[in-house]
Amino acid sequence: MPDPRFIGLVHALRSSAEAALGELASPMASRLARDGALARKTAARSLELLEMLVEKTLGRLDATERDALMQARDAVRRRLAETAEGAVDRGAPASAGDGGELGSG
Repeated sequence: MPDPRFIGLVHALRSSAEAALGELASPMASRLARDGALARKTAARSLELLEMLVEKTLGRLDATERDALMQARDAVRRRLAETAEGAVDRGAPASAGDGGELGSG
């Protein structure tokens, strides 16, 4: 049976990344919208935490928890990649916090 606290943590990390990247309306999103590098760095930090959870919980989650974690990680990773591509298309240099180094894992 899935632990609602774990599912809540995964959803909170995903929501944090989505808000940072402007996908959710929030006070944080309006502040970060003015600073794309900070937004990507904030989302990359959420991705790092999701990836750490994947590593630390390997083989210890039930199917619902595992699916929620993997879907959150993959969605944040995909969105960060899209954001990095958009920054490059606009001529902005990709920063180290874009999540590129996080792609393996």
